Amino acid sequence: MSDSEIKGQNTIGQNVGLKATEGGILHNLPYHVVWSVKGYGKQAMATAAIAALVVRPSTISALTIYNPAGNSKHLIIERVFAHNLVTATTELGSIWLCSHPVGMTAPTGNDITIRNSTSGHGAGDSATIVDTAETVLNNGWFPWGQALLTPLDGTVPSGAVCAEVGGRIIVPPSAGLSVHVVASTASNTYTCGFHWFEVPTLELTVS
Repeated sequence: MSDSEIKGQNTIGQNVGLKATEGGILHNLPYHVVWSVKGYGKQAMATAAIAALVVRPSTISALTIYNPAGNSKHLIIERVFAHNLVTATTELGSIWLCSHPVGMTAPTGNDITIRNSTSGHGAGDSATIVDTAETVLNNGWFPWGQALLTPLDGTVPSGAVCAEVGGRIIVPPSAGLSVHVVASTASNTYTCGFHWFEVPTLELTVS
């Protein structure tokens, strides 16, 4: 049998050879490792705690991330998280997210200006807008992740709750994503944040 080579197509339409182990097993790196190496990973978090809601969120977010219309990248949401700063005794809190479609009204502010890199680069280098307590359209709020149970003794501060989105929410240019926390008491306050990848549109082309 003659030797053969398996090829695949890269993001610009070129055929490239696929790599394998010595035993012939094809392998590749997880997307989040590749994008982290490329410096696409960013994180941002609110600096002031906001009281939890005791009803489904509506038109006020705890934190909103917006992808400006002129940006050439899509935001691939990896995680959304909230730190429970002030707690009441034995209370539950969970993350709720609202995806705002293309053409949303841009936030009026940009409270959180630091964009922490997840690959050892300096903070910054991001076109995104991240704003707290933003007025938004109610495009549909849904719970994500597991609920957080605060300690029996009401310890301050408490833990954090995290929604492992894993790329299942994408924010294209002129769209956004909002987060709020719904808890069993408004006495609980949270600082929310996002972890995302800023990926050039070309790398997301699948056809």
